[in-house]
Amino acid sequence: MKIPFSPPDITEKEIEQVSEALRSGWITTGPKTKELEREVADLCGVNRAVCLNSQTACAEMTLRLLGIKEGDEVITCAYTYTASASVVCHVGAKLILIDTQRDSLEMDYKQLENAITEKTKVIIPVDLGGVPCDYDRIFSIVERKKDLFHPANKIQESIGRVIIMADAAHAFGATWKEKPVGSIADFSNFSFHAVKNFTTAEGGAAVWKDIDGIDNEEIYHQYQLLSLHGQSKDALAKTQLGAWEYDIIGPWFKCNMTDVVAGIGLAQMKRYKGLLERRKEIIGKYDAAFKPIGIEVLNHYTENHQSSGHLYITRVPGITLEQRHEIIVKMAEAGVACNVHYKPLPMMTAYKNMGFDIKDYPNAYKRFENEITLPLHTKLTDEEVDYVIKQFSRIVKEYI
Repeated sequence: MKIPFSPPDITEKEIEQVSEALRSGWITTGPKTKELEREVADLCGVNRAVCLNSQTACAEMTLRLLGIKEGDEVITCAYTYTASASVVCHVGAKLILIDTQRDSLEMDYKQLENAITEKTKVIIPVDLGGVPCDYDRIFSIVERKKDLFHPANKIQESIGRVIIMADAAHAFGATWKEKPVGSIADFSNFSFHAVKNFTTAEGGAAVWKDIDGIDNEEIYHQYQLLSLHGQSKDALAKTQLGAWEYDIIGPWFKCNMTDVVAGIGLAQMKRYKGLLERRKEIIGKYDAAFKPIGIEVLNHYTENHQSSGHLYITRVPGITLEQRHEIIVKMAEAGVACNVHYKPLPMMTAYKNMGFDIKDYPNAYKRFENEITLPLHTKLTDEEVDYVIKQFSRIVKEYI
């Protein structure tokens, strides 16, 4: 068999939506994008959503909306993809990276609390693999530290403490204590990239909870300005009779979503409940096979949370980096593509150049050195799932 790691699940329904957009004559931001925003907000249990061209764009525009700038500090986890951290650098703030817990991929919450200073404006928790963080713990921390917080604009003042901006790139459709991810953190940013559970090929969405004294329509308008060159009208509004004139409010950015890709999302939305259920089914089969032979797995489904089931992250206790590489190669030779999530940021050149050293993040390194991610996607057949189980079990038994 040849089993790819994460192909997109595209059907004729997605193709029909794209064709409809192409035939309509309206292929940039328009009615399909606006409809997708409404459906995203509804799934997340919030009043408003903004669809842009990536989670990264959503996160950066959110930081800019919040007024984060040079002199501010933003905290995130060292064990994540660069997009969680690079956006902090884009806005000129100081990046603070926190080690993971010894037995978890979540950040060390004691270190998080100690890292908050008078300059801290935002914390970016990462819902890795689709598993929500411990938001109760995070909110209790920022409440205890609220006396250190110095607001610099109206939104910061209204929230009145360090702002929680979730990197929920993996967690669209997940829940925490029966609340949908998107309705928990102050702001949440999702990825709809090609390898994600829910895809628009490229894309993402920003959502937020209601903020006392702040108009949701004004927040939405600010996202539109930031993502469309600061232009006071989008292309759809300018097509109205006599409505050509517009203003440029600021020299800002270009990262809007188009109706062509929004069409993919609209079709995916109709199928998404079933896609999540299929992922849960596959994870159940994997867990039943791997836990008994000593493979550690990410706990996707508990009393407190229901994961989106984005990544099947495993750890093979005791293996070295070289042995981990051998296992991945042997799986490839058996026709199964595997991956690693993630190489901690302090091991990457860009972050080394900022002064980060992996020696300061021993737990993140230990989580990384024996991690292997198996294929988990809705194109997998039951036969292919059984094949992955058979091959991984056979190969790993040589090492544990």
